[in-house]
Order: sequence, then structure tokens, then C-alpha cells
Amino acid sequence: MTYLALARKWRPRTFADVAGQGHVVRALENALNSGKLHHAFLFTGTRGVGKTTIARIFVKALNCEQGVSGQPCGECRSCLAIDQGRFVDFLEVDAASRTGIDDARELLDNAQYTPAAGRFKVYLIDEVHMLSKPAFNALLKTLEEPPPHVKFLLATTDPQKIPVTVLSRCLQFNLKRLPQAAILERLALVCANEGISVEPGATARLARAAAGSMRDALSLLDQALAFGDGTLRDADVAEMLGSLDRARISALLEALAEADAPGLLGQVRQLDELAPDYGDVLAGLATLLQQVAVVQVAGTGALDTEAAGEDDSAFLARLAARLTPETVQLMYQIAVIGRRDLVLAPDPRTGFEMALLRMVAFHPERQQPAAPAPVRPMSVPGAPQPAASPAATGKAPAAGGDIGDWPAFVQTLRLDGAARQLAAHCALAAQSPFEIRLTLAKRNEHLLTDNLRNRLVAGVQERLGSAVKVQVAIADAARDTPAARQAETDEDELRQARERIAADSNVQQMAELFGAEVIPESIRKNPNPSPRK
Repeated sequence: MTYLALARKWRPRTFADVAGQGHVVRALENALNSGKLHHAFLFTGTRGVGKTTIARIFVKALNCEQGVSGQPCGECRSCLAIDQGRFVDFLEVDAASRTGIDDARELLDNAQYTPAAGRFKVYLIDEVHMLSKPAFNALLKTLEEPPPHVKFLLATTDPQKIPVTVLSRCLQFNLKRLPQAAILERLALVCANEGISVEPGATARLARAAAGSMRDALSLLDQALAFGDGTLRDADVAEMLGSLDRARISALLEALAEADAPGLLGQVRQLDELAPDYGDVLAGLATLLQQVAVVQVAGTGALDTEAAGEDDSAFLARLAARLTPETVQLMYQIAVIGRRDLVLAPDPRTGFEMALLRMVAFHPERQQPAAPAPVRPMSVPGAPQPAASPAATGKAPAAGGDIGDWPAFVQTLRLDGAARQLAAHCALAAQSPFEIRLTLAKRNEHLLTDNLRNRLVAGVQERLGSAVKVQVAIADAARDTPAARQAETDEDELRQARERIAADSNVQQMAELFGAEVIPESIRKNPNPSPRK
């Protein structure tokens, strides 16, 4: 007895059987029931989502002997002939193999003749985007003035390649990828009716691998049944797909959260024995990181239960608390880019390891501050200084750094924009190994916003370590600020420039000959000096 593939055996026969495409089914049923039928329909969408299946059901609805309606009987001669692929007035064409103008003319020349057995003559052209330009022109001529007894059903996975002139003459329906829940429900129905012994984890794995395609899901089910000798076990499906258990990917993420490079490389060695697809592993890591980000922003209640089961909520919540949002975003980006760049690596494992090591390298716990410098005791500028301590003389290690010259220190900070302006108008009031006290003149108080204060503190702590506390207080005046020192420098340079110009022999000669004089206020510093050649 000939075996019928599950994808063919369980193809929907009525609109009610179609899963996940309610927006398309509803529009077609309304058109059929009202009798307001367009002459051309275009169905778009990725493979296996039901384009040709819906088209065949639509053909039955048009030619059912019980009349045109959204519910074909499925039992009359026309319905049965269409299901069996032998209805004479239903012409199904694969445009991928018949792309030329001659094929199109041969097909369309028969459109003028009335149907032989049905109510309408229907042309279903699959992968219509593969037609050549002359073939499209021939089709367009018929679409412009179609005979009343002809309907065109076009299907494609790439509508962008269809000429706009053809698109404008069709009703277009975009079929969506099926959600995992719909695929799981269909797989459960098929397995129950086929008497197949099933492990729930196996069908969930098949649904994920199908990536929104019901046909792919049923084809994978057929393959899994052959692999498992008629039973559907999770371990067999995982081995067949070459996929990894989620627990292994979760363990990788645990090691990343701890910045445990040796443990991470040990896990990679174990993974390599399974010969995994490292691109899929990085995709799994990216999926987990996205779920962690969701928990951080919106809580566990916002998780997609299809992608993350209830058992994973506690694990994701723990990681969400362990990692900073910035680290999660960076790791996600590294995983996505690492997956893209695997083809450029010497080999997939090397590229995979490098992506993981990059995540560890940028982990906050792996970021080491600059080597600590000697620190002087708490001091106030202008006050008598005590004798240097062992830490100040470098004889003993100290926590934090000795700022000393605050304007010079500001130049070493990674600050930009208004945050650098705030630092430039602050003055060093006092410091200790664990505290920096700054003052800001009252006239510049508008600079001391929470955002700018936090950015300044972060810049100082990046240089001296996170243990150093930074305080900024408002004062009547702030002495020796970077801005004041820069103003003094600018004034000194301007004074020297005026003296050089006044002493210039050419300037003196013009003054003698023409009575010219130099206007000091006209001599200004160039805000954008060009480099000297």
C-alpha cells in the first residue's frame, strides 16, 4: 500500500480547517457568500503557510455543485475532482518551470473558452514571481480584460519581484507565519488521530524547528517517526535535528553571567563532541538574552509562554537580577553579530569561542581599573599640609588615586558634552583615598543636574575605581577650575599674540607710512585652528 505523507494527508479541505490565517479566510468567505468576486487574487507568504491550500479550497467554493459559498460541500463531483487533482477547469501551473512567453501564451490562449465542467475556469500560478518579463506582459493583457468565466489565483514567496502593474490588478492577501501554539495544536491532533506515542517536549521541538511553516512541521514529524521507529521521543528529535538541549545553552549563559572563562571553554569542549551547529547555539543564547531583557524591563509576566516555559521563569529572573541591562544588551549584540560572522572565522568553533570570550571581556566584573597611584591624605587647597604618609610616598598600596592637579585630571576623563562642561567648572576642595569633594560656583548651578552629576561621577570612578565616592557642593566661588585655567591660558596666548603683532616690522612700517594703528580688540583666538603644515 502506498504511504501518503502526513503533509498531504492532513492538508485542510475546508476553510474551517485552515489554521492561523483567519484574516484571509474571513475575507474570502465574505466575498464568496456575497457574490462580489474579484477576477484575480494574489496570495503571498513564506513556504508552507497555506497559499496553495487556501487557493484549492477557494476553487472548490467557486465550483461546488451546491452553489458558490464559503462552505463547499466537499462531496459533490466537482469538489472530489478538485481534491484529487483531476478537475478539467482547474489549471495549476508552476511558474518556476514554465517561465517563458510561449508557456504563458499557450496557457492564456485557452482562457477565452468557457468552462467544460465547472462554473469558472480557474488558473493557479504558483511562484508567479518567476515568470519572465514577456510572460508577465502577456498575463497583464489578460488581467486587464479578463473573460467573466475566468479567475486567476497567483501565489508567491517573493511579491517584490512582481511588476506593480500586475499587483495593482490583484486583491493581495499576505499569509502570516503560524505561531508555535497553532503548530503544536495541529501536531497534537495529527498524532492523536494517527495513534502515535508522543513526548510533549518532542512536538514542542518540532514546532520550533518548523519556524512558522505547518507543512515543514508535518514533514519533520514524518522524518521523526521514521527516525524513532514510529514513536516520537524528545531525545530522538533532538538528535535528528542536531539541536542542543536548552539546559546546555542555559549553562553557557550561567557561566557568562559569572564571567567564568575557564568554565565556559570547558563547556565548549563538551559541546564540540556533539558536533552542534554553532550558529544555532548563538541563536539560542540570543533568545535567552532577549527573554532576560524582557524580564528586566517588564517582569516575568510579560514573557512569551510559547518561547519560555513556566519552569524557565525563575532561571530568567535570577539572571535578570544578576546582570545589568547594559550587559544583557551588549551580550545579545555580540551573539547576533557573532552568528553573522561565523562564516568569516577560521572555523565555526573558533568563531563561537571568540564570541563567548568577547562577552566575557566586556563583562563589568572583568573590567579592571587602571593601576592605582599613590594617594595623599585628605587635604584642603591653601591649608598647611601634613607630612606624607607611607601611601602617599608610594611605600604602601592605596585604594583610589591622587588627583593632585584637578584641571589636568579632567583632561584624562572620558566625558563629553555638558558633562565635561560640569567638570570644567568644578574645583577640587578635598580628597581622601575613598572620597573626592568638588565645589561648583553658584553662578553655574544650572549645570548640576542629576544626569550630568551621574555622568561626572561615572567618569571619575572609571579612572579611580567604583569605591571612590564623589560629592559636588555649591559654593559662592570655585577656585582653580579647568575652565578658569583655560581662560587664563587663552588670555596669556592672546596677550602674546598682540605683542608679536605690535612688534612685527611690516605692521610698524604700515603704521609709519599710512598712520595705521592696531585695534587690540580685533585680535581674537581662532576657535577652529587649522593644523600647521
